Amino acid sequence: MRTVLIIDDNPAVGEALSLALSLHEIRPLTALTPEEGLALLESERIDVVIQDMNFTADTTSGEEGINLFRAIRQRHTDLPVILLTAWTHLETAVELVKAGAADYLAKPWDDAKLLATVENLLELSESTREVTRARNERRKRREDLQRRYELDGLVFASDAMARTLELACQVARSDVPVLITGPNGAGKERIAAIVHANSGARRGSFIAVNCGALPGELIEAELFGAEAGAYTGANKAREGRFEMADGGTLFLDEIGNLPLSGQVKLLRVLETGQFERLGSGRTRHVKVRVLSATNADLKAMIRAGSFREDLYYRLNVIEVNLPALSERTDDILPLAEHFLDGRAELTDAAREALLSYPWPGNVRELKNAIERAALLAADGRITPEQLNLPQGAVSAVRNLDEPSRETVEAALEKAGGVVSRAASALGLSRQALYRRMERYGLAQANG
Repeated sequence: MRTVLIIDDNPAVGEALSLALSLHEIRPLTALTPEEGLALLESERIDVVIQDMNFTADTTSGEEGINLFRAIRQRHTDLPVILLTAWTHLETAVELVKAGAADYLAKPWDDAKLLATVENLLELSESTREVTRARNERRKRREDLQRRYELDGLVFASDAMARTLELACQVARSDVPVLITGPNGAGKERIAAIVHANSGARRGSFIAVNCGALPGELIEAELFGAEAGAYTGANKAREGRFEMADGGTLFLDEIGNLPLSGQVKLLRVLETGQFERLGSGRTRHVKVRVLSATNADLKAMIRAGSFREDLYYRLNVIEVNLPALSERTDDILPLAEHFLDGRAELTDAAREALLSYPWPGNVRELKNAIERAALLAADGRITPEQLNLPQGAVSAVRNLDEPSRETVEAALEKAGGVVSRAASALGLSRQALYRRMERYGLAQANG
């Protein structure tokens, strides 16, 4: 049950507040002294504290309240604290709010204002606790993955990336082909390297070839090798990537660009381990783990007759999907900090811009933007202007879920200051509304 601790030396204050809270299904606990209050904080799960500023008769300096607040904050850094103050201590209360107190109420208080403030802070406390729990779960999951597998220093924080890595590392230990899907620039080759690093072939070579970066007539020679004179410019025999990867892993990026003649040979290698160099009748044998990747719709290519269906099913024994960066926004800021490597600092506005942008170029685009901004940040602070992100794209994303300050204020006023009602009216989660209230400087104003 939601619990509020009232610390006030006047029993009548504790009784009045307890009655008001109990009528709204909030469990009140009372303490007459700071020491008693601190003891209850250690023994009970408290969601919000309401504390007086003076506890000794004839004492009006507010020092006792200041000391109590500091003691609470030292032990419980995120616990919301409401200060009960006389008008003569208003300046002290304002200073404590700046130091981290959630709000203050003047005696005699207004019950409606107090209850709205408490309801908001209870929601905030619940939200903070949930965020902390989720963050701790993600951290434990990430540490578990890092302990169990070789992740090659990959930077990530999102659940989506953790799921991708977990699947990739699980299938790494088998010898079956793996198809890695996802948009350009998302990091498919990094996932392939991690599969190799956790496979039985990890002591062998990891050879990567981009099938989309070579002319169609050269792809077969690149993969299978060629004898001297096999094609124009082939002055001497050369081994192909399959031979280079023998005993290890071959990663075929942009597999959809492989011509049909190359697809036939690839299917044969996958099934038998055998192939011939271009211009040679000698059959060679290799043992290679094949990983492939694509951002193309291979099923549509099969229907169009440009990709073999039997090869598709041979390559796609296991599919590992790498989400776009826009689908794993928790990774954006950790990656940006990683790419900065301490060379500059992101301002709050720059962080907001990074999170608002859709990143059509994914991690590759993010890295380029950070590299450019780091060069332009003469004072060591990166602003949105230095990131140089297309403004139309940023605005389009924001407008989908970005009520104006006036809209937020109106919703809060209509909801009587209760955040959950205002969030529901705006179509936002409570956490999302709290973030916007903080951005617009409304969090304290609305309690």
